[in-house]
Amino acid sequence: MKIAFLADPLAGFKTYKDSTYAMMVEADRRGHAVYAFEQQDMALDGGSVFANAARLTLTGDSHDWYRAAPAHETDLSTFDAIIQRKDPPFDMEYIYGTYLLELAERQGARVFNKPSAIRDHNEKLAIAQFSRYTAPTLVTSNEARIRAFQAHHGDIILKPLDGMGGAGVFRINAEGLNLGAVVETLSDNGRRTIMAQRYIPEIVKGDKRILVINGKAVPFSLARIPQAGEVRGNLAAGGTGVAQPLTARDREIAEALGPELASRGLLLVGLDVIGDFLTEVNVTSPTCFQEIAQQTGFDVAAMFIDAVEQAR
Repeated sequence: MKIAFLADPLAGFKTYKDSTYAMMVEADRRGHAVYAFEQQDMALDGGSVFANAARLTLTGDSHDWYRAAPAHETDLSTFDAIIQRKDPPFDMEYIYGTYLLELAERQGARVFNKPSAIRDHNEKLAIAQFSRYTAPTLVTSNEARIRAFQAHHGDIILKPLDGMGGAGVFRINAEGLNLGAVVETLSDNGRRTIMAQRYIPEIVKGDKRILVINGKAVPFSLARIPQAGEVRGNLAAGGTGVAQPLTARDREIAEALGPELASRGLLLVGLDVIGDFLTEVNVTSPTCFQEIAQQTGFDVAAMFIDAVEQAR
């Protein structure tokens, strides 16, 4: 197969933990041709979508890890699979990229995750489709509503709808200290919609990332445990990742959501669960492949490439 990865700059990969790198290594190990391009390398010309894509040769050296052949303008429909792995921010440029990928799909390209499904599943708001698994949640730009929510639930979390890596996440306790300032900042004085959720005390045991591939859960989650004094377990915010078997509740959530999300074109999803509650549905570039593999021996990348091969 010819597999192309739409990713961020290769030079910035941290190979010891990067999930896209793990995917590439596994695809290369199986003899697939691995290509890479960035979002700005795409263009619509003459009704077809092209990208300046470079074929990669992987060296096996975790530092000097690839050689890139000269990039060539390639019709995206000539690839057997295109793996969308660009990180947020999920801004208009990101959305324009999904439009181009969707046009490429109409010309025969196979894109994972499906571009329209990525657009349709905001990683924070998508949980509202599965409210039986969520803690009490409010989405609004109205400060009065947020104040009423905080008065009712006491301890709450506030966060933007377009953040990643724990950026912009605030905890407001029962006293409500700094609530107004936080709401003003996150909502840009009522001009931006934000999310409030009841605080889940089990965060001290970790924000669990459950990977679901083609509707089936990886049997281990990565519990991202906050450092002292933090409410964010995200690895990017200093959390420590501890792999652990899925709990019965984890499996219940994954088995309920997995097949439905797969049917919508989401081959790879990262469900975030704190305690017994679903908090996010990650669809852009879910991570934690290597941490789980290193700690448990379960080859997540192999499971993913299996799914890509079967989806041809």
